[in-house]
Amino acid sequence: MNLFSPLYLRSLTLKNRIVVSPMQQYSANNGIPGNWHLVHLGSRAVGGAGLILTECTAVSPEGLATLNDVGLWNDEQQEAWKNIVDFVHEQDAKIGIQLWHSGGKGSLRHPNRRMKPLSDEEGGWTVKSSSETEINGVIPKELTIVEIHELTKKFADAAVRAVEAGFDTIELHAGHGYLFHQFYSEVINKRQDEYGGSFDNRIRFLVETVREIRKVIPEIMPLLVRISAVDYIDTPEGWTLEDSIALSEVLKENGVDFITASGGGFTNVSKDKVFPGYQVPFAAAIKEKTGILTGAVGMITSAQQAEEIITSGKADLVVMAREHLRDPYFAIHAARELGLETEIPWQYQRAF
Repeated sequence: MNLFSPLYLRSLTLKNRIVVSPMQQYSANNGIPGNWHLVHLGSRAVGGAGLILTECTAVSPEGLATLNDVGLWNDEQQEAWKNIVDFVHEQDAKIGIQLWHSGGKGSLRHPNRRMKPLSDEEGGWTVKSSSETEINGVIPKELTIVEIHELTKKFADAAVRAVEAGFDTIELHAGHGYLFHQFYSEVINKRQDEYGGSFDNRIRFLVETVREIRKVIPEIMPLLVRISAVDYIDTPEGWTLEDSIALSEVLKENGVDFITASGGGFTNVSKDKVFPGYQVPFAAAIKEKTGILTGAVGMITSAQQAEEIITSGKADLVVMAREHLRDPYFAIHAARELGLETEIPWQYQRAF
Protein backbone atom coordinates (compact mmCIF):
# COMPACT_ATOMS: atom_id res chain seq x y z
CA MET A 1 0.00 0.00 0.00
CA ASN A 2 1.30 3.44 -0.94
CA LEU A 3 0.13 6.95 -1.82
CA PHE A 4 -0.97 5.77 -5.25
CA SER A 5 -2.79 2.63 -4.17
CA PRO A 6 -6.55 2.70 -4.82
CA LEU A 7 -8.98 3.08 -1.92
CA TYR A 8 -12.44 1.54 -1.85
CA LEU A 9 -15.36 3.21 -0.05
CA ARG A 10 -18.58 1.26 -0.59
CA SER A 11 -18.95 1.41 -4.40
CA LEU A 12 -16.54 4.31 -4.80
CA THR A 13 -12.99 3.62 -6.00
CA LEU A 14 -10.39 6.34 -5.56
CA LYS A 15 -7.39 5.98 -7.87
CA ASN A 16 -4.99 7.27 -5.22
CA ARG A 17 -4.90 8.43 -1.60
CA ILE A 18 -4.60 12.19 -2.31
CA VAL A 19 -7.56 14.42 -1.46
CA VAL A 20 -8.03 18.10 -2.22
CA SER A 21 -9.27 19.48 1.08
CA PRO A 22 -12.26 21.86 1.17
CA MET A 23 -11.03 25.45 0.90
CA GLN A 24 -13.34 28.46 0.98
CA GLN A 25 -13.02 30.65 -2.12
CA TYR A 26 -15.51 33.41 -1.17
CA SER A 27 -16.30 33.83 -4.86
CA ALA A 28 -19.96 32.85 -5.27
CA ASN A 29 -23.07 34.91 -5.90
CA ASN A 30 -26.38 33.80 -4.35
CA GLY A 31 -24.70 30.54 -3.36
CA ILE A 32 -24.03 29.64 -7.00
CA PRO A 33 -20.59 28.30 -7.91
CA GLY A 34 -19.21 29.94 -11.04
CA ASN A 35 -16.30 29.86 -13.45
CA TRP A 36 -13.82 30.36 -10.63
CA HIS A 37 -15.01 27.18 -8.93
CA LEU A 38 -14.96 25.24 -12.21
CA VAL A 39 -11.34 26.19 -12.84
CA HIS A 40 -10.27 25.91 -9.19
CA LEU A 41 -11.69 22.42 -8.66
CA GLY A 42 -11.20 21.28 -12.23
CA SER A 43 -7.51 22.11 -12.30
CA ARG A 44 -6.91 19.96 -9.21
CA ALA A 45 -8.67 17.10 -10.98
CA VAL A 46 -6.42 17.62 -14.02
CA GLY A 47 -3.54 17.63 -11.53
CA GLY A 48 -4.17 14.03 -10.56
CA ALA A 49 -5.84 14.08 -7.12
CA GLY A 50 -8.00 11.05 -6.46
CA LEU A 51 -10.78 12.92 -4.65
CA ILE A 52 -11.77 16.57 -4.87
CA LEU A 53 -13.87 17.98 -2.02
CA THR A 54 -15.80 21.18 -2.53
CA GLU A 55 -15.55 24.04 -0.09
CA CYS A 56 -18.12 24.29 2.72
CA THR A 57 -21.49 24.30 0.97
CA ALA A 58 -24.41 25.72 2.93
CA VAL A 59 -27.72 23.88 3.14
CA SER A 60 -29.69 27.11 3.60
CA PRO A 61 -29.13 30.86 3.23
CA GLU A 62 -28.77 31.18 7.00
CA GLY A 63 -26.05 28.55 6.92
CA LEU A 64 -23.66 30.77 4.97
CA ALA A 65 -20.73 32.37 6.73
CA THR A 66 -20.46 35.16 4.14
CA LEU A 67 -22.64 36.23 1.24
CA ASN A 68 -19.97 34.88 -1.11
CA ASP A 69 -20.07 31.25 0.05
CA VAL A 70 -21.55 28.46 -2.07
CA GLY A 71 -24.79 26.65 -1.32
CA LEU A 72 -27.01 23.78 -2.39
CA TRP A 73 -30.61 24.61 -1.57
CA ASN A 74 -32.10 25.43 -4.99
CA ASP A 75 -32.19 24.25 -8.59
CA GLU A 76 -29.85 26.93 -9.97
CA GLN A 77 -27.11 25.97 -7.53
CA GLN A 78 -27.63 22.28 -8.26
CA GLU A 79 -27.27 22.78 -12.01
CA ALA A 80 -24.11 24.86 -11.55
CA TRP A 81 -22.59 22.13 -9.40
CA LYS A 82 -23.50 19.49 -11.99
CA ASN A 83 -21.38 21.26 -14.60
CA ILE A 84 -18.38 21.16 -12.27
CA VAL A 85 -19.01 17.52 -11.33
CA ASP A 86 -19.15 16.52 -14.98
CA PHE A 87 -15.81 18.18 -15.75
CA VAL A 88 -14.09 16.55 -12.77
CA HIS A 89 -15.40 13.16 -13.88
CA GLU A 90 -14.01 13.77 -17.38
CA GLN A 91 -10.56 13.97 -15.75
CA ASP A 92 -10.96 10.50 -14.17
CA ALA A 93 -11.25 11.99 -10.69
CA LYS A 94 -13.97 11.74 -8.07
CA ILE A 95 -15.69 14.62 -6.35
CA GLY A 96 -17.52 15.01 -3.05
CA ILE A 97 -19.52 17.90 -1.66
CA GLN A 98 -19.01 19.15 1.88
CA LEU A 99 -22.38 20.09 3.36
CA TRP A 100 -22.32 22.63 6.15
CA HIS A 101 -24.03 25.20 8.32
CA SER A 102 -22.01 27.96 9.98
CA GLY A 103 -24.41 28.44 12.91
CA GLY A 104 -23.16 31.17 15.22
CA LYS A 105 -20.19 31.86 12.95
CA GLY A 106 -22.33 33.28 10.14
CA SER A 107 -23.42 36.67 8.78
CA LEU A 108 -19.90 37.95 8.17
CA ARG A 109 -18.35 40.28 5.64
CA HIS A 110 -16.03 39.03 2.90
CA PRO A 111 -12.49 38.24 4.19
CA ASN A 112 -11.21 41.15 2.11
CA ARG A 113 -13.27 43.22 4.55
CA ARG A 114 -11.87 41.41 7.59
CA MET A 115 -14.91 39.15 8.14
CA LYS A 116 -16.58 41.52 10.59
CA PRO A 117 -20.32 41.03 11.28
CA LEU A 118 -22.61 42.20 8.49
CA SER A 119 -25.00 45.03 9.28
CA ASP A 120 -28.69 44.77 8.43
CA GLU A 121 -28.11 47.21 5.57
CA GLU A 122 -25.41 44.92 4.18
CA GLY A 123 -27.74 41.92 4.20
CA GLY A 124 -26.85 40.50 7.60
CA TRP A 125 -29.06 38.03 9.44
CA THR A 126 -29.63 36.76 12.97
CA VAL A 127 -27.30 33.85 13.61
CA LYS A 128 -28.41 30.86 15.67
CA SER A 129 -26.53 28.15 17.53
CA SER A 130 -26.94 25.47 20.16
CA SER A 131 -26.91 28.11 22.91
CA GLU A 132 -26.62 31.82 23.51
CA THR A 133 -22.88 31.49 23.99
CA GLU A 134 -20.60 34.16 22.56
CA ILE A 135 -18.71 33.17 19.40
CA ASN A 136 -16.20 35.65 17.97
CA GLY A 137 -17.82 38.55 19.79
CA VAL A 138 -21.39 37.70 18.74
CA ILE A 139 -24.07 36.11 20.90
CA PRO A 140 -26.31 33.92 18.70
CA LYS A 141 -29.91 33.01 19.43
CA GLU A 142 -30.58 29.50 20.69
CA LEU A 143 -32.18 27.16 18.18
CA THR A 144 -35.51 25.68 19.15
CA ILE A 145 -36.07 21.94 18.91
CA VAL A 146 -38.39 22.53 15.94
CA GLU A 147 -35.64 24.52 14.21
CA ILE A 148 -33.11 21.75 14.88
CA HIS A 149 -35.41 19.23 13.23
CA GLU A 150 -35.92 21.59 10.28
CA LEU A 151 -32.16 21.87 9.86
CA THR A 152 -31.78 18.10 9.80
CA LYS A 153 -34.30 18.03 6.95
CA LYS A 154 -32.41 20.76 5.10
CA PHE A 155 -29.25 18.68 5.27
CA ALA A 156 -31.15 15.68 3.93
CA ASP A 157 -32.68 17.78 1.15
CA ALA A 158 -29.22 19.06 0.16
CA ALA A 159 -27.95 15.47 0.16
CA VAL A 160 -30.68 14.52 -2.32
CA ARG A 161 -29.63 17.44 -4.54
CA ALA A 162 -26.01 16.32 -4.28
CA VAL A 163 -26.96 12.86 -5.55
CA GLU A 164 -28.95 14.39 -8.41
CA ALA A 165 -25.98 16.63 -9.32
CA GLY A 166 -23.80 13.54 -9.67
CA PHE A 167 -21.48 13.86 -6.69
CA ASP A 168 -19.65 10.66 -5.76
CA THR A 169 -19.76 11.19 -2.02
CA ILE A 170 -20.95 13.60 0.67
CA GLU A 171 -19.00 14.95 3.61
CA LEU A 172 -20.63 16.64 6.59
CA HIS A 173 -18.53 19.43 8.04
CA ALA A 174 -18.85 18.84 11.77
CA GLY A 175 -15.71 20.64 12.88
CA HIS A 176 -13.92 24.00 12.95
CA GLY A 177 -16.42 25.62 15.30
CA TYR A 178 -19.38 25.38 12.93
CA LEU A 179 -22.91 24.31 13.84
CA PHE A 180 -22.50 20.58 14.53
CA HIS A 181 -19.36 21.37 16.54
CA GLN A 182 -21.30 24.07 18.40
CA PHE A 183 -23.59 21.28 19.57
CA TYR A 184 -21.15 18.52 20.52
CA SER A 185 -18.66 20.75 22.35
CA GLU A 186 -19.59 21.92 25.83
CA VAL A 187 -17.55 25.05 25.20
CA ILE A 188 -20.59 26.38 23.31
CA ASN A 189 -23.46 24.03 24.13
CA LYS A 190 -25.12 24.99 27.42
CA ARG A 191 -28.57 23.55 26.65
CA GLN A 192 -30.60 21.73 29.27
CA ASP A 193 -32.84 19.69 26.95
CA GLU A 194 -32.31 16.54 24.88
CA TYR A 195 -29.71 18.35 22.74
CA GLY A 196 -27.50 19.42 25.62
CA GLY A 197 -25.82 18.18 28.77
CA SER A 198 -24.69 14.59 28.33
CA PHE A 199 -22.38 13.35 25.59
CA ASP A 200 -25.23 11.46 23.91
CA ASN A 201 -27.41 14.55 23.94
CA ARG A 202 -24.72 16.84 22.53
CA ILE A 203 -23.95 14.51 19.59
CA ARG A 204 -27.67 13.90 18.92
CA PHE A 205 -28.08 16.59 16.22
CA LEU A 206 -25.16 15.23 14.19
CA VAL A 207 -26.19 11.59 14.63
CA GLU A 208 -29.82 12.29 13.70
CA THR A 209 -28.66 14.16 10.61
CA VAL A 210 -26.40 11.27 9.60
CA ARG A 211 -29.34 8.87 9.94
CA GLU A 212 -31.61 11.04 7.80
CA ILE A 213 -29.00 11.46 5.10
CA ARG A 214 -28.34 7.72 4.97
CA LYS A 215 -32.07 7.24 4.36
CA VAL A 216 -32.11 9.46 1.27
CA ILE A 217 -28.79 8.67 -0.44
CA PRO A 218 -27.98 5.40 -2.22
CA GLU A 219 -26.74 2.56 -0.05
CA ILE A 220 -23.68 2.35 -2.29
CA MET A 221 -22.69 6.00 -1.71
CA PRO A 222 -20.11 6.60 1.04
CA LEU A 223 -20.79 9.20 3.72
CA LEU A 224 -17.86 11.12 5.23
CA VAL A 225 -17.67 13.39 8.29
CA ARG A 226 -15.02 15.96 9.20
CA ILE A 227 -14.70 16.61 12.92
CA SER A 228 -12.54 18.70 15.18
CA ALA A 229 -10.79 15.96 17.11
CA VAL A 230 -9.86 18.39 19.90
CA ASP A 231 -10.88 21.91 20.86
CA TYR A 232 -7.35 22.94 21.92
CA ILE A 233 -9.01 24.34 25.05
CA ASP A 234 -7.67 22.99 28.33
CA THR A 235 -10.83 23.24 30.41
CA PRO A 236 -13.31 20.58 31.57
CA GLU A 237 -15.66 21.75 28.79
CA GLY A 238 -13.12 21.25 26.01
CA TRP A 239 -13.72 18.46 23.50
CA THR A 240 -11.01 15.80 23.64
CA LEU A 241 -9.54 13.07 21.44
CA GLU A 242 -11.25 10.50 23.67
CA ASP A 243 -14.57 12.22 22.92
CA SER A 244 -13.78 12.06 19.20
CA ILE A 245 -13.02 8.36 19.38
CA ALA A 246 -16.37 7.76 21.07
CA LEU A 247 -18.17 9.96 18.53
CA SER A 248 -16.47 8.20 15.61
CA GLU A 249 -17.63 4.83 16.93
CA VAL A 250 -21.24 6.05 17.06
CA LEU A 251 -21.01 7.58 13.59
CA LYS A 252 -19.58 4.32 12.23
CA GLU A 253 -22.52 2.41 13.72
CA ASN A 254 -24.91 4.79 11.95
CA GLY A 255 -23.50 4.46 8.46
CA VAL A 256 -20.54 6.85 8.31
CA ASP A 257 -17.67 5.37 6.32
CA PHE A 258 -14.84 7.81 6.87
CA ILE A 259 -13.65 10.43 9.38
CA THR A 260 -11.37 13.36 8.60
CA ALA A 261 -9.76 14.36 11.88
CA SER A 262 -8.98 18.07 12.06
CA GLY A 263 -9.00 20.29 15.15
CA GLY A 264 -9.90 23.60 16.76
CA GLY A 265 -12.46 26.19 15.78
CA PHE A 266 -13.21 28.24 18.89
CA THR A 267 -9.75 29.59 19.67
CA ASN A 268 -6.43 30.23 17.98
CA VAL A 269 -4.09 27.26 18.24
CA SER A 270 -0.85 28.00 20.07
CA LYS A 271 2.02 28.28 17.59
CA ASP A 272 4.08 25.75 19.51
CA LYS A 273 1.42 23.13 18.72
CA VAL A 274 1.51 23.74 14.97
CA PHE A 275 4.15 21.87 12.94
CA PRO A 276 4.21 19.60 9.86
CA GLY A 277 1.72 16.79 10.37
CA TYR A 278 0.61 18.09 13.75
CA GLN A 279 -2.91 16.68 13.45
CA VAL A 280 -1.99 13.31 11.94
CA PRO A 281 -1.99 11.58 15.38
CA PHE A 282 -5.72 12.33 15.68
CA ALA A 283 -6.51 10.34 12.53
CA ALA A 284 -4.16 7.55 13.65
CA ALA A 285 -5.79 7.22 17.07
CA ILE A 286 -9.34 7.21 15.71
CA LYS A 287 -8.40 4.61 13.09
CA GLU A 288 -6.67 2.40 15.65
CA LYS A 289 -9.43 2.55 18.26
CA THR A 290 -12.51 2.28 16.02
CA GLY A 291 -11.35 0.64 12.80
CA ILE A 292 -13.01 3.33 10.70
CA LEU A 293 -11.12 4.71 7.71
CA THR A 294 -9.58 8.11 8.37
CA GLY A 295 -8.11 11.12 6.63
CA ALA A 296 -5.10 13.01 7.96
CA VAL A 297 -4.72 16.79 7.77
CA GLY A 298 -2.40 19.44 9.14
CA MET A 299 0.52 20.96 7.21
CA ILE A 300 1.04 18.00 4.89
CA THR A 301 3.15 19.52 2.13
CA SER A 302 5.50 16.98 0.55
CA ALA A 303 5.32 13.72 -1.34
CA GLN A 304 7.55 11.92 1.17
CA GLN A 305 5.47 13.12 4.12
CA ALA A 306 2.21 12.05 2.46
CA GLU A 307 3.69 8.68 1.44
CA GLU A 308 4.89 7.96 5.00
CA ILE A 309 1.44 8.67 6.46
CA ILE A 310 -0.11 6.10 4.13
CA THR A 311 2.59 3.41 4.18
CA SER A 312 2.82 3.52 7.98
CA GLY A 313 -0.94 3.06 8.28
CA LYS A 314 -1.51 6.26 10.24
CA ALA A 315 -4.38 7.21 7.93
CA ASP A 316 -6.04 6.02 4.75
CA LEU A 317 -6.09 9.33 2.87
CA VAL A 318 -4.04 12.52 3.03
CA VAL A 319 -6.34 15.56 2.89
CA MET A 320 -4.27 18.48 1.68
CA ALA A 321 -5.28 22.12 1.50
CA ARG A 322 -2.68 24.87 1.05
CA GLU A 323 -0.22 22.72 -0.86
CA HIS A 324 -2.90 22.23 -3.49
CA LEU A 325 -3.26 26.00 -3.73
CA ARG A 326 0.46 26.29 -4.34
CA ASP A 327 0.58 23.32 -6.71
CA PRO A 328 -2.62 22.17 -8.44
CA TYR A 329 -0.59 19.31 -9.98
CA PHE A 330 0.73 18.00 -6.68
CA ALA A 331 -0.35 14.42 -7.38
CA ILE A 332 1.47 14.23 -10.71
CA HIS A 333 4.60 15.77 -9.23
CA ALA A 334 4.42 13.48 -6.17
CA ALA A 335 4.23 10.35 -8.31
CA ARG A 336 7.30 11.40 -10.30
CA GLU A 337 9.18 12.27 -7.11
CA LEU A 338 8.36 8.89 -5.55
CA GLY A 339 9.11 6.96 -8.74
CA LEU A 340 5.52 5.74 -8.99
CA GLU A 341 3.21 5.49 -11.98
CA THR A 342 0.27 7.84 -12.43
CA GLU A 343 -1.82 8.93 -15.38
CA ILE A 344 -1.05 12.29 -16.95
CA PRO A 345 -3.63 14.04 -19.15
CA TRP A 346 -2.59 13.53 -22.77
CA GLN A 347 -2.72 17.30 -23.31
CA TYR A 348 0.10 17.72 -20.76
CA GLN A 349 2.24 14.64 -21.45
CA ARG A 350 4.78 16.57 -23.53
CA ALA A 351 5.85 18.37 -20.34
CA PHE A 352 6.61 15.20 -18.34
